[in-house]
Amino acid sequence: MTEADLYDVYKGVFVPKHLHPPDSLKYYEDFTFRSDDVLIVTYPKSGTTWLQEIVPLIHSEGDLTPVHTIPNWDRVPWLEEHRAKILNLEQRPSPRVFATHFHYGMMNESFFKVKPKVIYVMRNPKDVFTSSFHYYGMASYLVNPGTADEFLEKFLNGKIMFGSWFDHVKGWLKAKDQDHIFYISYEEMIQDLKGSVTKMAQFLEKPLSPEVIEKIAENCLFKNMKQNKMSNYSLVPEEFMNQKKSEFLRKGISGDWKNLFTEAQTEKFNTVYKDKMNNVTFKFFWD
Repeated sequence: MTEADLYDVYKGVFVPKHLHPPDSLKYYEDFTFRSDDVLIVTYPKSGTTWLQEIVPLIHSEGDLTPVHTIPNWDRVPWLEEHRAKILNLEQRPSPRVFATHFHYGMMNESFFKVKPKVIYVMRNPKDVFTSSFHYYGMASYLVNPGTADEFLEKFLNGKIMFGSWFDHVKGWLKAKDQDHIFYISYEEMIQDLKGSVTKMAQFLEKPLSPEVIEKIAENCLFKNMKQNKMSNYSLVPEEFMNQKKSEFLRKGISGDWKNLFTEAQTEKFNTVYKDKMNNVTFKFFWD
């Protein structure tokens, strides 16, 4: 099926109709934030599931019960998805934790007024592309990626769900009031997970003992999360997400793009990246 069949255009970007019907998007537009809310913001395939595991464990001070008993999409719901409407989020005690794939300019009026805490996770866009390529091939509500060349063309032009990676990252890096935003990369977390958890805990004003940090980091190792049915999406029916084609939690590494990209694709990607990011002064972990 085509983009017209499976996606709607919302504020200039594609959103899958199955996950983001109009009433869910309206629910988000009217949503009221609290100042102590925590919002995990990512471009798709940039570490959302990882943060949906880490942040609740920081808040629970290492109690594993929430992440082993509640599916991550209800534990840390996406505010723009259909599930958010039925979860009684207004009744949840503070601090609430949510996720979104929205661009900075797509955030609602309450977000800019209240300024909740934001953890923004970035990932090497070549690895984002690679993970997305496999994901699009196994999720029925997404347009089949076709060949790597065909999908690369769409990716570089932002003609995939949630639009351009480049616009998403640049928008959030240029956000106002950055004192309530914590920036971290997927690659940093791979290199030093305990250090990353420590920094996030400090940002969330939840100082934790070295023993609790160790416990959280151990639980959030990719190999352990992959075994957690509440986090590995094995509970999703096969007709929506066929993990026989590709696992949702596939490798959890950096640099996997090297197993997919040809020299020509690498050169093309580098050229576009250099052009689109030439006025960005932020020092990325993968540069």
